[in-house]
Parts: sequence; structure tokens; C-alpha cells
Amino acid sequence: MPRLSAVTAEASHEPLCRTRGQQSNTTCALRCLYCCLSEFSPSTPSISISFTEDIAHALDRNVAHFHPLQRAKEFLRRLCPEHLADLALSSDHVLPIMSLFTAQLHPGRALGFLVLGASLHDVLTRLKAEPQRFPQLDLAYSREQPVEQPVTLSLTANGIRLRFDGPEQRLRLIEIVDFTKNHVTFKDRDLVKPANSQGPPSSPVPGESSSGPTFRQIYHRLLGPTYGGEFIPPTPDAPDNLGNYILSYPGVAFTFRLAESAYSPNKDVVSLLSSAASQVPTSMAVFSGDSWAQARENLWTEILPSVKTVPVLPRGKDVVPDEISLVKVHGGGKLQLFRKWTNSSVWIILGETSPQELIAELGPPNATYRKNDQRMTIHKLRTASHSRARSNGADLHRPDDLTDTDQSSANTGSDDSNDEAIEEDIAGNVSGECFYNYFYLGFDVLVSTPSPPSRPPPAQHESHVPPSRPIKSESPDRLVATKLVLHGNVPGSYEFNRHRRCRWEISYLDDGPPGTAANSETKFTEIKDRLNERWNSAYPDGDTKAPQRGMVLNRGWGDSPGSSCEFLGGWEDSGAKRLDGSDDSTTTLFGFPGLVFEVLKNDHVNTVTVF
Repeated sequence: MPRLSAVTAEASHEPLCRTRGQQSNTTCALRCLYCCLSEFSPSTPSISISFTEDIAHALDRNVAHFHPLQRAKEFLRRLCPEHLADLALSSDHVLPIMSLFTAQLHPGRALGFLVLGASLHDVLTRLKAEPQRFPQLDLAYSREQPVEQPVTLSLTANGIRLRFDGPEQRLRLIEIVDFTKNHVTFKDRDLVKPANSQGPPSSPVPGESSSGPTFRQIYHRLLGPTYGGEFIPPTPDAPDNLGNYILSYPGVAFTFRLAESAYSPNKDVVSLLSSAASQVPTSMAVFSGDSWAQARENLWTEILPSVKTVPVLPRGKDVVPDEISLVKVHGGGKLQLFRKWTNSSVWIILGETSPQELIAELGPPNATYRKNDQRMTIHKLRTASHSRARSNGADLHRPDDLTDTDQSSANTGSDDSNDEAIEEDIAGNVSGECFYNYFYLGFDVLVSTPSPPSRPPPAQHESHVPPSRPIKSESPDRLVATKLVLHGNVPGSYEFNRHRRCRWEISYLDDGPPGTAANSETKFTEIKDRLNERWNSAYPDGDTKAPQRGMVLNRGWGDSPGSSCEFLGGWEDSGAKRLDGSDDSTTTLFGFPGLVFEVLKNDHVNTVTVF
């Protein structure tokens, strides 16, 4: 079936509007598209004029901020969605089907709902929930250093670029690179007046431009005078010999192109740029700091305030707990969770912490996942003495240390969570075992019947960890936290953006000089060497010199990402290489006492399971 072109739609729209001048723009637009669609597709259902007008009026009320042709698209979506693909309303054509992004500028804090300090996971989740406003998201990152180098998220259709730091994945810089693709206001004043979609484009006001705010408009009307700007000379290979003049205010800066020959510290640059009526900035940046020159020095490392303290955001009724900034793994099943922007911390002791304590400290989980993957059960069939006492060094890194890591806590089919749902999930499962998914905190907690955690590392100082509570033997069927899965949200990984990034640190390896702790940014090769050295006394002589075998995990197999655990090497025939998944979906598991690392091909740790 031929596709309806934008030219056909526009040509049909013009005479229809002339002959039916009393009808709304929405009625005209949807009728012209509907008629053209009927021309190409005889199976298009017939509709009455009154029904058309009723739908048009409803759309005028409910989606009045849409362009008329986009309202027509919404009409066709409701009437005959099976024919919607016949309309060439994609971004490849000129039809303005996208809802214009409108935002208030808050220098130093936010651009609309895009708040400095927000996590990459939160921002991506919000943007993906509104595909009509944000139809194209381009993520750029370093494949070799995805958690050290900044991550750039470009909203190409909206003329916006967002920059996040690598270790914390927090929004550090908001840039507008095309003022014609958005509508930004500052104190109820337009930076650029949006084009009138229902009429011919109006002539710009003298001193203003339709492609962006002019220097004169910014300096004399919107933001007012400021200190002298900063001139960045052109690079030697610049073809046009133009440098950048940064007009900086607290929390916001504008970049103007300026010839190097026209700039001098003794010249009045303000008068020079104000005289050019069409001088518009190439970009605008929103940052935290008094000036761009000052903010540039610590742009990626500055401690930003909590997003909850931003007064421009609407206040919700739900009380959201402070996010977890760092998880310290102390060994022996003891973890310390530090809250961001506070001095408080929460302890989780595997085998002892109850679900009620988890909810009291962390809030209810975002979802729960019933633990029903039994494919690794065969590897659990070991004696009690084998599972409790590991006198043999080979047992310290044998494959059954990896049993039941599941990695299934990332299942996308999780149930929505509330207190009643949690109780129903537990009641519906014979053992009650389930994962508490804390997507916005960056980890999952396995709740199951009590089991002794892994033993602490040799020569650990007990003063660094809280005293353990004895396990209550009178309630063997009670549920406690027995496992914690920490997610790194590494760009390029198969499960990217299911969880926010959770930063962690192995505290009992923090015995070197400052800044050398084994943490979520450390390459696994270094972590493995330090763990082998720490556990050296528990291994038999010479065993640490043997290369440790990793088990391949392919998340690309199976019906759902959460249940696609396939292990190769050790647990499968070594000759069977069924690597059907992509490179990004294949990772390697390495086990240590109480720890399982899922390692990407670039040697970065994607997840850590603590048990």
C-alpha cells in the first residue's frame, strides 16, 4: 500500500479549509488526512460528519496544545489504528507532529523538569514515557571507560543536549543547541517567540530573531548586564577563524561566535555584539556555579543539592526516602548503606534483616519478582557440611558458590509493588521467596528463609561492623534478606537503565593509600588480584596462581531478559558454543566468598551479588 506523503496532505488540506471556513482547524486537518487515506485504502472504515466533528471538538479540548495535524493523527489513532502506519508522519518528513517542549528556565537549577543533579536513570525514564515530545534519544558514551567518562544524551528533535558524569551518572550540564525546536521562557518572557502554527510566520520584533535570542535581547531585556565575558580563541584547524565569546550569568551562559580579529580585552564587546541585530547565540548552558569559567573547573565532581530541595518542582504527597549514595560491603553478609546528603546510614545483615525492617528503612520496593527459576537447582544439591564449612581452598571459588545468583531480579515482568501486593506474592509462593526490586535505589534484595551468610574475610576487625543478632531458630520459616544485587547501570550493558546506578565499595580491601579503594569504578582485573591476595591465607598453597574460571552469562537468550540466564563453561559442555546473543548481552561471572561479579567485555563490573 503506498504511503501518504506530506506534500499530498498539505495540498489536500488547503482547498478543504477554504471550502469549510466555519470548521475548526482540527476538523479540517483530520478530514483531509482521512480522505487521502481512504483514497489509498478502500478498507478504511466510513464515518459520519457529526462523529468527525464530535471527535474533533474533544481533541480540541484535550490536546489543545498539539498542532492541528498532530491532533488529526491522534484522531486516526483512535478511529483506525491499523492504518496509522500508512501516514507518513515520521520525523523524516516535514509535518510538525511533535509536541513542542516548553520549559521555564531556572538558572543554576533546572530547565523545566530537567533538574541538575537528577540521575541518568530518572531522566531517561521520564523522557521515554513521553515519545511524542521526545521522539529521538541519542546516547553517547565511551566504550572503554563508560563509568569514568561523561555520558551525553542528545534530544535531537528538541534541540537539547544533556551531559552526565560517569561515576554517579548525575545531570551536570543542560545545553540548548537549537532554539527553534523548543519554547523556553524566563520569568514569563519568551527567549524566542514560537512560530504561529495556524498562520503564516510573523515578522520578528525589531531587536529579536526567530532563530534564537539576540545578544541585545539577552543583555538589555531578559537577564540584564553582567561582567565581561570570556573569549575562547579558535583552534588552529578552525576553517572560519571564529572563536567563542561566553556571556556568563550565575547558573546560565550563552555562546556567541566572534572573529578573533574583532576581539580585544580593551574593546567594548557588548557594544560590538549589540550592534549586530541578528547576532544570536549558538548555544545556551545551564550549570551550577556563579560563572561558566568557575563552574568548568569542577563541573563533573561538584556535590549538587538534592533534587527534592528544588522549589520549582511540584511537591508530591508520597514521602520519598533519600537515595543511597554508597553501599559498603564489609564481608560476612554485612552491608552499610549511606544516604545521600545526610550523615546517616542503614545496615543490612544478610540472614537477619527482616522485610519489615527493609520497608521501614528503604520504603516499599518499586516492584517484586517471585523467585521461580529452578534451572540451577541441581547445583544446590550438596551436603550441609559442604555448604557451611569450606575447609578446601578450591571450594572458595568453585561453581556452586554462584548458585542461585539468578540475575532474575531484573525481570521486566515484575509486579507493581505495594504492601498488599507484597503479601499476596509471598502467600502465593510456597517458600515466600521473592526479590524486592528497588529500581530507583539501584539494587534488589532477595527475601527468603534464613541461611547463614558467607564467612567474613580473614583477619577482619570486628570494630568496623555492628554486632550480629542470633538467628531465631524457633521460626525457621520466617523471611529475611539473604542476598543483595547491586546494579552498575553501565552504558552499553544489556540491562542498561532498568536500575539507577548504585555505587559500592569493598571496605575490607580499603587498606592501601587514599583513593585506592576497590569500588564500582575499579576494573575487575584489579579487584580480582586484591581479593585473591586478601583471601590468600584461606587458599591452599599455589592455588591463587591458577587462573580463575569465569562462567559466561548470556542475557540475550530466553523469552524475557530477566529469565535468560544461560551458563557456559563449567556447567555446560565446553564444546557447545551457542553464542546467539549480541556482544552486549554476553557477560562473564566470577565468584569469590560472598561475592559474585558480572563482568563486561571492557573489564567493568556490571552487577555485584552479595550473599
